Amino acid sequence: MVCRLVSGLVDERPFILASSSPRRHRILSGLDLDFVVDRPGIVELARDGEDPGEHVARLSREKALVVAGRHDRGTVLGADTAVLIDGTLLGKPAGPEEAIEMLGRLSGRWHEVLTGLTVVRCSDRARVSAVETTRVLVRRLGDEEIREYVGGGEPLDKAGSYGIQECGAAVVERVDGCFYNVVGLPVARLCRALEELRGTPGGSA
Repeated sequence: MVCRLVSGLVDERPFILASSSPRRHRILSGLDLDFVVDRPGIVELARDGEDPGEHVARLSREKALVVAGRHDRGTVLGADTAVLIDGTLLGKPAGPEEAIEMLGRLSGRWHEVLTGLTVVRCSDRARVSAVETTRVLVRRLGDEEIREYVGGGEPLDKAGSYGIQECGAAVVERVDGCFYNVVGLPVARLCRALEELRGTPGGSA
């Protein structure tokens, strides 16, 4: 039986993922949601003095709106995930040495994972944005453990340099909040955003 818990909330089809993230692709595929991928191709730069929540929300909006501009109909999802520790946002590492530095900084400490998401209805550009925050505790890691993990290549395309759904599960000791947010797409928050979008002027609800 096809799960309609998410697909039934989509107001205007097709559903379009504005992301090249294989993790978001896998999450949506696991929900039996029919979707297409349209990569936004934007430059993801932080602005001086920008609040961390607004940073991920703004990037999610920019991704979604760029892709929505290419389609007459459909519902676009844009998302952006970052790690926050000591007031500093950690995105994807530039290379192995930066990944090692990030993991050393996270070792034995709590941090926050923030995901901004935006859904846009292409026909009238109505949109809803939201930010989900999850606290994560990384267990204390030895230098050799960190280097071995980074040497495997997994951390190099992930915010904060770890992937909780893969080998990085071994570095995470505790999660306080939405697990799927740490992967890169908070599903329950996405459902609420789709419900809200359906209720905006011009929607079917």
